[in-house]
Amino acid sequence: MKNRNARLFTAPAAMVFAFALAGHSFAQAQAAAPAPTDPKATEQWEPVPKIVAPGATDGAAPADAIVLFDGKNLDLWETAKDASPARWKVHDGVVTVDKTTGNIQTKQRFKNYQLHLEWQVPQGITGEGQARGNSGVFLASTGPGDEGYEIQILDSYDNKTYVNGQAASVYKQAPPLANAMRAPGQWQSYDIVWTAPTFAADGALKSPAYVTVLHNGVLVQDHYELKGETVYIGKPKYKAYGDAAIKLQAHGDPSPPISFRNIWVRKLN
Repeated sequence: MKNRNARLFTAPAAMVFAFALAGHSFAQAQAAAPAPTDPKATEQWEPVPKIVAPGATDGAAPADAIVLFDGKNLDLWETAKDASPARWKVHDGVVTVDKTTGNIQTKQRFKNYQLHLEWQVPQGITGEGQARGNSGVFLASTGPGDEGYEIQILDSYDNKTYVNGQAASVYKQAPPLANAMRAPGQWQSYDIVWTAPTFAADGALKSPAYVTVLHNGVLVQDHYELKGETVYIGKPKYKAYGDAAIKLQAHGDPSPPISFRNIWVRKLN
C-alpha cells in the first residue's frame, strides 16, 4: 500500500513542482526585462504620407480631387437612364435639376471615396413632408433601375417628415444624428466618406458598406453600417456590384427643383 500510494502522488507532485518552477522563471523574466525608456521605440517614420494641397477656401477642391462640377458644364455627367448627355440646366455657376430629363450620374465609376457637394433649396419653397425640395445623392448606382445607396436631400428646415427620410438620413435606414439644415435659399453642404461593400466571387457579402456624413460641418452619420441598398418599399438587402457611378436624383415631387454647385470627389484606397 505504501508503494502504491507513493506512485499515486508522484506524478501530480511533479506537475505542481514544474508549474511552480515555470511561474518562477516567468516572473524572473518579467523582472529582468528593461522598461521601455527610449521614446524612439514608438516612433514611425515610414511610409511617409503623400502631400495633398488643400483647397484655398473651405469647401474648395484639394489638389488630388476630381472636380465633377465647377459651374461651367456637365461634361463628366450623363443621363442615368440611357447614358445620353446630361441635360440639367447649367446657369450662373450652378446646375438646376430638370425633372423632365431624369436622374444624372457620373460617367466615371468609383469604389471608396470622399465626396463634397453643395445644394440649395429655392427660397420661398412651399409644400410639406417629402414634397418639398426632394432629391438625393446615390453613392453607388449600378444601373437605371438600381436603388443604390441614398443620402437624402430635402428641405428639413421646419418641415416635419419621417426621420429616416429627412435631410442627411441614410434613406429609410438611419436618421441623422442632428438636424443641421439652413433655411431655404441658403447653400447647404455635404461631406461624405463612402466605404463600399465587398463581395465574394459567388456574390456573397464579405464586408458591409459604411458611410460618414457631415451636413454643414456637423457630423450627422458616424461610420454608419448600412444594412443593404436603400429601398423605398421593403427591407434593405445587398446586391453584388463592382465600381459604380455617383447619381443625383431628379425627384418627381411638385415643388420647384433644387440646385447644386461645387461637386468634387477624392478616390480613397
